[in-house]
Amino acid sequence: MPVHPAKIIVLLAVIIHSSLAMAQERGALFKKSFKARKQVATQEEFIIISGGPALRKWEDMREENEQHDRWWGNFIRSARARIQQLQKRYGPEYPITWLVYRPGYITRSEEDGQPLISWIESVREKYKIQLVWLETGKDIIRHINSGKDRKQIKIVGFEYYGHSNQYAFMMDYSNDILGASTSWLHENDLQEIQPSAFSSKAKCRSYGCKTGESMSAKWYAAIGIRMWGAKGKTDYSNPLKPTLSPGGYWKR
Repeated sequence: MPVHPAKIIVLLAVIIHSSLAMAQERGALFKKSFKARKQVATQEEFIIISGGPALRKWEDMREENEQHDRWWGNFIRSARARIQQLQKRYGPEYPITWLVYRPGYITRSEEDGQPLISWIESVREKYKIQLVWLETGKDIIRHINSGKDRKQIKIVGFEYYGHSNQYAFMMDYSNDILGASTSWLHENDLQEIQPSAFSSKAKCRSYGCKTGESMSAKWYAAIGIRMWGAKGKTDYSNPLKPTLSPGGYWKR
């Protein structure tokens, strides 16, 4: 028995409508999946490091113009100011990780008779960031390489606030020994860093003294990303914004 043409048209319309609906559903699922993959691929981390302070018992033996860290919080206050700036620019949930050299603040806390560790932890609580205590300089490398899932979370910013010379970040200086460091991250250790931990657009800067005279070049050779550093000394007289001492300039 022949099928009426009108019924054929209706049947075709139903088939076409069903096909379009299925295509739209597949498209929506694809977009959702693509968006999820894009979100995973663009997760970020901004790392800020605070080195440790000197002890007054050592620094008081120096000539006044050679003394360091009369205030315990130079490297803490600078980091806090940067955290505030980043959250103001990108929002309170911007993923900041703050690495702090704990041993230096324990000894300075004992010397000053103040709860410095609790004060540092209060910054974490106030700004809802991640605080990671460092025990050695190489803990910085360990966090860079495996502190997060580096297949998904890339480092987009790296900043160091603390003592340094042209060859190393000095986690402490004039804390354990007068005028010397017993904990550091040397430029020759940088080759242990996995470059893939960083975003290709990462911004790196050291606010320590003399980093731009050697260590910045080693950083670039090891990681493939340039790090701004000082040619000359840095000045923490205003800890809200470290500046260059007279005659210095930024180099990467």
